Amino acid sequence: MNVKITNKSAHALPHYETMASAGMDLRANITTAITLQPLERAIVKTGLFIELPVGYEAQVRPRSGLAAKKGITVLNSPGTIDADYRGEIGVILVNLSNEAFVIENGERIAQLV
Repeated sequence: MNVKITNKSAHALPHYETMASAGMDLRANITTAITLQPLERAIVKTGLFIELPVGYEAQVRPRSGLAAKKGITVLNSPGTIDADYRGEIGVILVNLSNEAFVIENGERIAQLV
């Protein structure tokens, strides 16, 4: 199956870290840092655009380490990217911790499965 991915960010294309990896890390593509206060949410852009074949979907899921260590997760997990969606992939992150969390450009924020 061929999937067209357009990368308008300065970051490398997502890739599988190992042969057994289920997902690829998505990185924040932002010009200024985003501070998520406790219980606050934000859509974080990735600079990625994907064209899936009809009959397929991609899912945006939380990174387990970020969720366990910092309380940052994907609000609508799993986020679905439909085959006919052609916009930029954005990740809806929410801070479920009691402390503010700063998202920097290039930070790994979610995974694409």
